[in-house]
Amino acid sequence: MSTTLITGGTVVSSTGRSEADVLIDGEKILAVLAPGSTLLGHDLKSSVDTVLDAAGKYVVPGGIDAHTHMQMPFGGTEASDTFETGTRAAAWGGTTTIVDFAIQKYGERVMDALTAWHDKASGECAIDYGFHQIIGDVNDDSLKAMEGLIDEGISSYKLFMAYPGVFYSDDAQIFKAMRVGADTGLMTMMHAENGPAIDAMVAELLAQGKTDPYYHGVARAWQMEEEATHRAIMLANLTGAPLYVVHVSAKQAVAQLAAARNNGQNVFGETCPQYLYLSLEDQLGAPGFEGAKWVCSTPLRSKLEHHQDHMWQALRTNDLQMVSTDHCPFCMKGQKDMGVGDFSKIPNGIGGVEHRMNLIYQGVVDGKIPLERWVEITSTTPARMFGMYGRKGVIAPGADADVVIYNPEGHTSIGLEKTHHMNMDYSAWEGFEIDGHVDTVLSRGRVIVDDNQYLGSKTHGQYLRRAPSQYLI
Repeated sequence: MSTTLITGGTVVSSTGRSEADVLIDGEKILAVLAPGSTLLGHDLKSSVDTVLDAAGKYVVPGGIDAHTHMQMPFGGTEASDTFETGTRAAAWGGTTTIVDFAIQKYGERVMDALTAWHDKASGECAIDYGFHQIIGDVNDDSLKAMEGLIDEGISSYKLFMAYPGVFYSDDAQIFKAMRVGADTGLMTMMHAENGPAIDAMVAELLAQGKTDPYYHGVARAWQMEEEATHRAIMLANLTGAPLYVVHVSAKQAVAQLAAARNNGQNVFGETCPQYLYLSLEDQLGAPGFEGAKWVCSTPLRSKLEHHQDHMWQALRTNDLQMVSTDHCPFCMKGQKDMGVGDFSKIPNGIGGVEHRMNLIYQGVVDGKIPLERWVEITSTTPARMFGMYGRKGVIAPGADADVVIYNPEGHTSIGLEKTHHMNMDYSAWEGFEIDGHVDTVLSRGRVIVDDNQYLGSKTHGQYLRRAPSQYLI
């Protein structure tokens, strides 16, 4: 096995930073050493196979995006990123692990669906990957199958309170699934929006001739998110199940989560970059059909109501625990344009797996979060939340050598013709400028991105078996 020394950098963890060298042996971190340390009296630089100079740069654990949807069927089409293209794009942006979603649809068996997703991803990923299990048909067979998910290395499952007729679970189904989750140690992940009420509002708006993408945000009003979040919290409280609410976008939903945690309940939430930077007025309300680029669910919220500022505040105060992307990309041509004249037919999703680390780092530059919190919410907490910590999410002896050398003096211009490797015909982040740059990315000790060159392979990534959450209070 080859050895690598990362020298001269500032190692940043969720709890602090220090000048240190990182010694890698094969796929694992062997030691974190004082700068200039020797080995048996010999200069380490002369004793290793490769030396990476990180002088003036941050050395951080590889990013973990715990919410992606590669090749996801939705609305009569499929997310445009394959596991190959999506994980390659993730690597470019400093993300070295994703947790995607295996989808059981109505009428399917859970384990058959899981097998199908293994078949999609195996041998196609540039970085390591795991799965959450979507339970789209809660029935006796599904509930029994949930009991075996831990043995498959899957410690979390997802339910939907939205999309009646597709993924929707009613309260009785949610209650039954949460009972199993509580008994088996599975984390319940929840898409918290009141689906039936949303469908009624969609019908009203379309009947009034309000068909533009802007009305996607109107139909999925914040009240729909707050109500469903509260209902999910109450069902979790009743059953004793830990609860993780995905893609939180409304400040009122954050308040529900914070209140539950203050009462000692195991309730957690993520937000996404789009809810930190983008808005109902500026993006969804773009002229003509342009707003379709930013149709996602939960929707972008009004900047006039300061939801975006509140999301940053919640990340500072730990009322929200982490940032994922909900990466579910669709092209404008042939996919998003299915909804011309009817916003309800626009496939829901934004591409962002490549840009998450940079976008959240800009929050450090802008004084919204500390440097250590950047590492915590993009790597360490995802590892702890979803049973990977110790192997992922930390630079420490014995951990996988997933390492990013990040240059705070560099610059990244985001755009379709600039830094864009996702399989999309537009960039949702066109024109964003980042005061920092991902210089080098290592996945399990292998350099996969360096000096603006991709050196990875779609066969490198391995399936990651996850343990139960290490984040419960």
